[in-house]
Amino acid sequence: MMWKTIRGERIPALGFGTFELVGSAGEDAIRAAIEMGYRQIDTAIRYGNEREVGRAIRASGVARDELFVTTKIWFDNLAPGNIHARLDESLDRLGFDQVDLLLVHWPTREVPLGETLAAFAEERARGRTRLIGVSNFTVALLDEALDVHKADLFCNQVEYHPYLSQEKLLARMRRADMLLNAYQPIARGKVFQSDLLNRIGAKHGKSAGQVTLRWLVQQDHVGAIPRSSRPENMRANLQIFDFELDDEDMRAIHGLARGERFSRFDWEPEWDE
Repeated sequence: MMWKTIRGERIPALGFGTFELVGSAGEDAIRAAIEMGYRQIDTAIRYGNEREVGRAIRASGVARDELFVTTKIWFDNLAPGNIHARLDESLDRLGFDQVDLLLVHWPTREVPLGETLAAFAEERARGRTRLIGVSNFTVALLDEALDVHKADLFCNQVEYHPYLSQEKLLARMRRADMLLNAYQPIARGKVFQSDLLNRIGAKHGKSAGQVTLRWLVQQDHVGAIPRSSRPENMRANLQIFDFELDDEDMRAIHGLARGERFSRFDWEPEWDE
């Protein structure tokens, strides 16, 4: 496993996304992932599976302090009083006293950002989360959070894959020593259709998906949280630490970017170009 060190904190470069993994089948998949070696587990209130995540962790037999667990609060609950109540509920569902990372799931203009960030910082001070961060924040929103509100943010979780450049955002995050954790890292499977990624994969004896995940985690300040319910795919995603892409490979993959997003919602911020 490769690790990223951000602000003195170590986090596995490759995590396990749990979106849509619900019920007994979801719990089984999450437990299988942990037993295979995943040590970063990503969930959210919106996913409706925090109970499954907690049960899977306990059933795995892996000690809680060996795992890095993230949850997120949805944009309609970012008023300070709601944040405290929602985190109470999340911790109860997970069966934890503390999460490792608490994120703003999506930004909103309905609540002043400074109030939200202050409430997140209060939860960290109370010991109910070790770290705080955001998700789906643009450069402008990060500037506001970091420069105006002086927030101490560990992470920004955003869509990132070979078809979507995050060059401007990543440059801003590197200056702030923040982790960019990539969701939709294999572009909903589109990477498997790429001649370039398949050629690079053949050179290394890997699939296009493995090449893509390696490309992500090989970048400074970048991690990835792929999601799968199939054991063979979970296992394949972990098999990216026994090879390295050369500079030519990395440049070629960066060249695939054309602004293609797979997550589209009415409440999105105005994305960076």
